[in-house]
Amino acid sequence: MSSIELDNVGREAKAAIGAEYRRGLAAALPVMVGFIPFALVLGAQAVQKGLGTIEVPLMTGLNFGGGSEFAAVDLWTSPPHVALIVAITFLVNSRHLLMGAALAPFLSHMPKRKVMPALFFMCDESWAMGLADARPRSALSMPYFLGVGMGLWGCWIVFTAIGAAIGPMIGDVEAYGFDMAFPAVLLVLLRGMWTGVRGSRPWIVSLATAALVYLTIPGAWYVAAGALAGTVSAWLFAEQP
Repeated sequence: MSSIELDNVGREAKAAIGAEYRRGLAAALPVMVGFIPFALVLGAQAVQKGLGTIEVPLMTGLNFGGGSEFAAVDLWTSPPHVALIVAITFLVNSRHLLMGAALAPFLSHMPKRKVMPALFFMCDESWAMGLADARPRSALSMPYFLGVGMGLWGCWIVFTAIGAAIGPMIGDVEAYGFDMAFPAVLLVLLRGMWTGVRGSRPWIVSLATAALVYLTIPGAWYVAAGALAGTVSAWLFAEQP
């Protein structure tokens, strides 16, 4: 193969990668719009709890897990209970262990040195969209996944930062109902992943446990209880034929 032909192949490969990345970015746009209200809520709540306008985007950019960030902000005091916040964050984010395991069969064609950095952009939404796109082709399109993940990540950082900046001016953001955006997006994602009652048993166990603990034990222990119950039940149900 001549050098001209090699150059043409290289250009075609780059164009294909770029097209896949743009496809992922375009697919993520509706979810980005859904991100905006509860990113604003999180940023505003964080500064009301004492975090600075620089600390908020640092937290959301380095952690990139909305559920654990809301839990951490809810638990934030002055001085903060660091051990409790770390434990709750770990438990809430422990679902990523199962999410990564679900993606693993679709990543076997790629070297780990490329996979591991890309998984930084895995959140509930990018995982669900990447998995749904990978199943028909039996392999994950990494440019598509990065388009989705990086788009959502950038949107999350920008609008949590804006929420932190304008939070003191708008007061209690929950009074406007913006906090309903988070569960609304989650319900839409769950509906798209619904495969029947059998596959949803860990969700049901997690929900029931969290509700019971919320009603009986003061504090934010319902978050840890729900996350732990869901993780354990998923493992137990997976062992059954």
